[in-house]
Amino acid sequence: MGAGSTGVAAGRAHHRRGGGVPPHRSGHRCARHSRRPGAGRGRVPARPRRRGGPARDQPGPTGGRHPGLHSLDEVGGHLLRLRHTLAQAAEACGCRLAATGSAPFTDRLPVPVTPTPRFRRMRRQAAVLADEQLIDGMHVHVGVPDRGAGVAVLDGLRPWLPVLTALSADSPLWRGRDTGFASWRTVVFDRWPVAGLPPHFADAADYDRRVRRLVEAGLIDDSGQVYWHARLSERYPTVEVRAMDVQLRVDEAVLLVGPVRALATRALEQPPSAEGDPPEFLRATAWHAARHGAAGRLHDPLTGRLRSAREVTDGLLTHLDAPLRATGDDRSTARLLERLHTEGNGAVRQRREVRRGGRSGLIGLITGEAVGIQSA
Repeated sequence: MGAGSTGVAAGRAHHRRGGGVPPHRSGHRCARHSRRPGAGRGRVPARPRRRGGPARDQPGPTGGRHPGLHSLDEVGGHLLRLRHTLAQAAEACGCRLAATGSAPFTDRLPVPVTPTPRFRRMRRQAAVLADEQLIDGMHVHVGVPDRGAGVAVLDGLRPWLPVLTALSADSPLWRGRDTGFASWRTVVFDRWPVAGLPPHFADAADYDRRVRRLVEAGLIDDSGQVYWHARLSERYPTVEVRAMDVQLRVDEAVLLVGPVRALATRALEQPPSAEGDPPEFLRATAWHAARHGAAGRLHDPLTGRLRSAREVTDGLLTHLDAPLRATGDDRSTARLLERLHTEGNGAVRQRREVRRGGRSGLIGLITGEAVGIQSA
């Protein structure tokens, strides 16, 4: 799946081992979908891989080659098959598969840390942060021709990352209480030293120099601890978009892939001519998006004003009309966005179910929708 020289791979993924995030523990969250992206024209070479991660209760699918996926429908079908496979494995272990951005409930047992020197060291360095890393983020990899093109994509994505956070918000509940935020995962994860929206970079050399300086100064262990909402991958020729919560439903994950790819395509075809808004302004837009999600007003990168979520996404569709049409994603993206506005995203539906069905109702919602069982 790709447009021009871009390709996209998407999946349910937590912050993987290369990123160095310590423990995740959220009841019985036992799934992680990942794909190996490539840079082929017109498709996404995709491969489900088993990647060891920090969470001891989050196994991934087994490795093996997989043919390239050419459409959003194929991505959705493959994700659903992976979730069903993982759900069966979880059930065999007395667990249930759940896909959600944060831990709505936790017990009082100690949070387990993957027993590797890396994660044990991080636990020693930031004990409370490690213990509270009960979050899951969805990553989308966008194939780019080279790192210079990747920096252009970062610039084009930057003002839209808060919009992606708002649309994907699926972590309103935390340890038995409502946080008041739509994406509490964003707040938790942004407490690490190098996190939040990526800054402007002059070029790829500037990006590499600034990351290298952080490592050489001993402020972070390695480039994997650069936790920006979008960053250049050190393993693949991709930009990793990391601004989004894990989605309850597969179709919601698919919804986010189309605009991400289209934004990347537009950035390559029409690179931003200026640095854009200053860091403090963008940080405020990201916080606002995490707080309100898609249920309130969002900062619109096209007008510079707060507007309703529907108005912002209508503008986004117009902004991305050409690249979405080029890949045939325009109708499906518009349809899925309309469903999001009508039914609410994950944060809205979690809160609704807690009011209606309490704890058991919420567990039923999360575990059912993870494998395609729609709530009543």
